[in-house]
Amino acid sequence: MADRKIEHTRLDQMTVDAMCERHERLWSGRAGGARASFAYTIVEGLDLSGRDLSDADFSGAVLRKANLSGCTLNSANFFAADLRQASLEGASLRRADLRGAIMRGANLTGADLTEADMREGAIAEIDKEKGLAILKHKTQENDAGKANFTGANLSRSKMAGIAAQTADFTDAMLLGARMIRANLRGSSFQGANLEGADLSGADLTDTDFKDSVMIGVKTVMAKTSGMNTEGALTSEPVGIDPSDMDQPIAQQIADHVKWCETDGREGKPSLFDGTDLRGLNALAGKTLTAFHARGATLYGLDLEGAQLQGARLERADLRMVCLRGADLRGADLTGANLNNADLRDCRFGPLLLENNRVLPASLAGTKARYVDLRGADLRQAKATGADFSYSHLDGANVTDARFSGSCFTGTTVSETFLQDVAEVDGAVDLDAA
Repeated sequence: MADRKIEHTRLDQMTVDAMCERHERLWSGRAGGARASFAYTIVEGLDLSGRDLSDADFSGAVLRKANLSGCTLNSANFFAADLRQASLEGASLRRADLRGAIMRGANLTGADLTEADMREGAIAEIDKEKGLAILKHKTQENDAGKANFTGANLSRSKMAGIAAQTADFTDAMLLGARMIRANLRGSSFQGANLEGADLSGADLTDTDFKDSVMIGVKTVMAKTSGMNTEGALTSEPVGIDPSDMDQPIAQQIADHVKWCETDGREGKPSLFDGTDLRGLNALAGKTLTAFHARGATLYGLDLEGAQLQGARLERADLRMVCLRGADLRGADLTGANLNNADLRDCRFGPLLLENNRVLPASLAGTKARYVDLRGADLRQAKATGADFSYSHLDGANVTDARFSGSCFTGTTVSETFLQDVAEVDGAVDLDAA
């Protein structure tokens, strides 16, 4: 058999569109469908945005500056592909094979790379002089340097040996990610969640983990010179350690529930200001009216369906909490951190007090990035100066709510959102926010 080097075929937009349409026909069970194979093709600068290309083959392809934003690419094969400066914003790449892919300058903001494989990898081709040679895209390593993974979901992804110098992982979800021996020198993980991640042997020189979650992170044999962990949440207690309190925390909760259920005749209200409450469990559905936990750490707690009317949660750490269907009418969450919280169908409406007094809920100054507020009741809520970037507000009732000075970059809202907000706060420019 004659020696043959791998050659790339350049595709035009019309050909790419036709291939995508046949692939979508295959997935929908319609006639004329065929799996899309972009292997060893040049798709540089072309538009594939919004397409469903799950299980498609992009191995060895050149996708520089291609637009793949909003694409569904689950289980797709990008082995040794060139994705430099490609846009994958909001794309779904669950379980995708990205081994050996080059991602320098790629934009993966808000992408879902759960269980994706980004380890080292290379394609061998026949060479007359060398016998076998490595297919190169003008670089020799799995290069994710300067890639933008802002807000991306990289949970349980495999990134052993990845070269990601100066990459941006701000607000990324990296739960259980394996980044053994990865070169992460100078990268930013500000606000990222790395709970349970393995960074053993990684180069973390000058890496910024400010305000990140580093619970259970392994850094054995890692290079940590110049690493910034200011404000990072670890397994160490934050503020008041419950084990140092006079009364067990579980008993204080039980007394608070009894106080609520008996209208104050029995039990007593709790006071957890500045306390680390991460050890609590079984709080879902509990009656905790007037719960006081200002500046407390409630990271990851399950409070689904809890009764928290009039709660005082100013500056509390509520990242990753589940408050789905909870009643927070009249609650004060001023300055709280709600990033990645589940607030679906949550009630933030006004609380009716004696003598027809009304107490609105406050979300003023909160960090509410990547929060799910679909179906939430935000009537009359004070949400001024809050950051709702990349959150879901579609289906939320925002009648008479105040959002002046808030940020809505990448936020999903209902069609009537701008009109509803304008009636109270004036015009809001979502793109400029």
